[in-house]
Amino acid sequence: MLVLVAPGQGAQTPGFLTPWLDLPGVEDRLRAWSAAIDLDLVHYGTKADEEEIRDTAVAQPLLVASALISARQLFATADDFAAQVGAAAGHSVGELAAAALAGTISDEAAMELVRRRGQAMAEAAAVTETGMAALLGGDEAVVLPHLEQLGLTPANVNGAGQIVAAGTAEQIAALVENKPEGTRRVVPLKVAGAFHTHHMAPAVSALESATAQLSVADPHTRYVSNKDGQLVSSGQELVQRLVGQVANPVRWDLCMETFKALGVTALIEAAPGGTLTGLAKRALPGVQTLALKTPDDLDAARTLIAEHSAPAE
Repeated sequence: MLVLVAPGQGAQTPGFLTPWLDLPGVEDRLRAWSAAIDLDLVHYGTKADEEEIRDTAVAQPLLVASALISARQLFATADDFAAQVGAAAGHSVGELAAAALAGTISDEAAMELVRRRGQAMAEAAAVTETGMAALLGGDEAVVLPHLEQLGLTPANVNGAGQIVAAGTAEQIAALVENKPEGTRRVVPLKVAGAFHTHHMAPAVSALESATAQLSVADPHTRYVSNKDGQLVSSGQELVQRLVGQVANPVRWDLCMETFKALGVTALIEAAPGGTLTGLAKRALPGVQTLALKTPDDLDAARTLIAEHSAPAE
């Protein structure tokens, strides 16, 4: 059984969209989305530097666009996706790409929604200087009380020995200086705020307004939610979860537990892939993984799809 996943913020690197523009129709699609959301995706995905694409309002639309562009090279129609993919999920902002790929919202709606999401989260992040840091290694029973003591939130519980803490700049600095016992490293992330915490509460209200008139359908493919790793079959509930998730922790560990329970045998990560396949290699031993980094990876992905596309019952 094949799972398709879409990465979250921090996966972007300067110029990562450049090779995808060589594929037929990709540049036209990106320019149409750019016009619709008033953001030059082609420029930011090919010429912008690291600091420019670190901006939340830029990074989030770029990531959803790249996930959609790369996945659509493998599954031309909704029927193809539904027939070949056993489950879909996204990490944080990647949930919007997964929602579009699963048929709950259109690609265009996903791009408009992610543009508003990025803007709203950037505005919320500007209120207080906040950030995030990944803790590598360590036991949850030790890490979580340590974070609480420092006033930090476990914003991403990613499994495979990785928890991402979020809070004020001072709290993150204190964590770097005083990491939990058993944690190998604390790595500050290239994000502009304490996402998936109470600091993002203003963004929830903005997204509630943005989704009020959204055209929504029930997903045609099993959708695994960041909130609790559960399958969501209602389009309306899925969208409600997308809205609330910006201020609540991402439980990617529970998503991977659900993949396992469903009988996953292969996992493909949409562009810019790498982060989620890395977690899967550690948490889902025996599952074949493939990260879409450039179009050169598409043939290998098609082979993997052909071998694993029968959904588990």
